[in-house]
Amino acid sequence: MTTAKQPTLGTVSVAAIRQYLRAADHLGIATAPLLQQAGLDPQNFQSDEGRIDGTRFQNFIRLLCNASDNPILGLETGDFVQPGSYSVLGYITMSCSTLGEAIQRIAPYEKLVGDMGLTQVLVSGDELNLIWQCGYPDHVVRPQLIDNVISSWIHYARWLADDRDTAPMAVHLERRSPGAEYTHTYAERWRCPVEFNAADNRIIAHKDLLDIPLRQPDPGLRRTLEAHAQTQMAGIEDQAALMTRVREAIRQQLVQGVSRQDIVAENLRMTRRTLQRKLSLEGTSYQALLDDVRQSIAEDYLANTTLPIPDIALRLGFSETTSFHRQFKARVGVTPGDYRQKGQP
Repeated sequence: MTTAKQPTLGTVSVAAIRQYLRAADHLGIATAPLLQQAGLDPQNFQSDEGRIDGTRFQNFIRLLCNASDNPILGLETGDFVQPGSYSVLGYITMSCSTLGEAIQRIAPYEKLVGDMGLTQVLVSGDELNLIWQCGYPDHVVRPQLIDNVISSWIHYARWLADDRDTAPMAVHLERRSPGAEYTHTYAERWRCPVEFNAADNRIIAHKDLLDIPLRQPDPGLRRTLEAHAQTQMAGIEDQAALMTRVREAIRQQLVQGVSRQDIVAENLRMTRRTLQRKLSLEGTSYQALLDDVRQSIAEDYLANTTLPIPDIALRLGFSETTSFHRQFKARVGVTPGDYRQKGQP
C-alpha cells in the first residue's frame, strides 16, 4: 500500500519565529528544548532572510502552546511584533506614506514572511475588509496562529500610524471562543467587538483608515526595498499557496457537511482535472488534503465539544462511523473515543 506524501507547509522566515521567541522569553519559557524537539537549530536564526521548514515551525508553535498552557497565547504574542517580524515587508510598510499604501503591500509580499496563510484586501463602500486564510491544519496551532496574525496586524498598524486611532469596527475569527473568562480580553485589546465561530478571519474597518499618514514615509527607500523583495520572491517556491486555498475551500465545505472536489475546483476557477494535476506536481493529492483537514477538524471537535462521535463522522463526510474510527486511529494511533477520554496525545 502506498502512503500519501505529507503535504508541505512551505517555509517561514526566521524573522517570524523571533516574535514567538521574544514572547516566550517574556513568559519565562525556555525555548531551547522546544526548538530541539521541533527539529530547529538556533544557529540557523542568524540572518533575518533565513527560512525554516513550515512543518517544523508548526511543531514548535504546538510545543510552545503546550508549555505555556495559555488559551490566548496567540493573542498575547501579538504584543511582541516589530517591523523585523515581517522580514523586508516590515521595512517596506514602514516607508509607505499612508496606512492604505502599507496594507496594499501585504498580499503581494506576505510570502516573504512565510507560507502560513493568504491575505485578501477588499474595499466595498465605506468598509475595508482584511481577510486572512490560515494554511496550518494543526487544531492546537491554528487558533493561536490566527490570533497572532490578527493581533500583530492591529498592534503594528497602531505603531505605524504613530498611535493614532486605528481601531477596527469589528473582528471576526473562525476559531472557537477560548472561554467566557477570556473573550473580553480580545475586545479590550482590539477596542472593538469580536465575533467567534465566524465564517472566516477578518478585520473590518472604516475605509478612512486607509488615508491615515504614517510616521516615516520614504518613497525612494520603498522602491528600493520592493526591488529587493521581488528578487527574494523569485527565489521562493510557490507550493504552499495553492494548498492553502484548497485546504480552506475544503474546510468551508466540511462546515456545511459536504466534501466535493468538483466544487473546490470550481471555487478555484479551474477544472477538477487541472486541480488534480497541479496538486500532483506538488507531491500531494486532493484526498491527502481532505484527510488532513478532516483530521484537524475531528481533533478540534473531540477536544473542544461534546458532539457525539457519530455526529462528528457525519459532519466530516463519512458515510459510516466505522470508517471514521478506522481512519482516525490510523493517523494518531488511538480511536476517537480514547482520544476524547484521555485528552490529546
